[in-house]
Amino acid sequence: MKKIVVALGGNAIQAEDNSAAAQQEAVRKTMKTVASMIESGNQVAITHGNGPQVGNLLLQQHKGASENNPAMPLDTISAMTQGSIGYWMQKALDDQFKSDNYPSQAVALVTQTIVESNDPAFEHPTKPIGPFYTFNEMQKQQIYHPDYTYKQDAGRGYRQVVPSPKPVKIINAPIIKNLLQNHFVPIAAGGGGIPVVVDHGRLKGVAGVIDKDFSAAKMAEDISADELVILTTVDNAYLNYRKENQQAIGKVTVNELKQYLQEGQFAAGSMKPKIEAAIEFMEKTGKPTIITSLKNAAKLNDGVGTIVYNEWR
Repeated sequence: MKKIVVALGGNAIQAEDNSAAAQQEAVRKTMKTVASMIESGNQVAITHGNGPQVGNLLLQQHKGASENNPAMPLDTISAMTQGSIGYWMQKALDDQFKSDNYPSQAVALVTQTIVESNDPAFEHPTKPIGPFYTFNEMQKQQIYHPDYTYKQDAGRGYRQVVPSPKPVKIINAPIIKNLLQNHFVPIAAGGGGIPVVVDHGRLKGVAGVIDKDFSAAKMAEDISADELVILTTVDNAYLNYRKENQQAIGKVTVNELKQYLQEGQFAAGSMKPKIEAAIEFMEKTGKPTIITSLKNAAKLNDGVGTIVYNEWR
């Protein structure tokens, strides 16, 4: 039996429309696949992105804000989306377990993640959130929100970007370990966890969205996981992605991945953080990472996807 952290991208649970019903249906399909991993005997802790959801909620908050009903700050919006997505996942998993007569329950845990107050990310926002815009749509958004920063996201359009500090510690890691040991399925550190700093001995929420891949690697490290699985929209990481000489990356070492990073092979805000998280997890723990698509999740033992191993393997 393996202890696995499964990281799901925020876009993996995003539907074509942003209604709760549509997103819950997408979550239901995703959790059916994840349930098969759990029911095969693995201890699985789930984490997820919230980039589309946190950006959409931020827009809703500002559009509906007034002097007597001000918009919530970004750390609170992160908690709100962590709670809503966690609820959808918990419900979907429990329904699947009941249907399969599997004796377990999911637990959605609103999780805080410590970051450094002097992290340079606060001066250089890079984390894409919310919907994609064309160039003209982005210019219109800047009229309404002149304090927001927008950047091109891996050739898919423009998105708002916010600070994305590196996770230092998953505060609730002992709870996650305890839940796994007692045969529960924790859904934790959603959206990277709520970013908090230690201020005079107390925790203080800060504006930012932690990259869920880095947070997943940190959570996997903090709970002594045997494996990190990052499920995304593609079957593999690729060299020369979307070019005529595109090549899927299978088994790969950390040194090889570092060389590919230096060559600029991976898009920032897309595959790059997944690769960097895999390198970090391997260097900290010596344990493997698998990067692949959701549809390959049931075939992980068959060697699918991009598999980051120790040098000697």
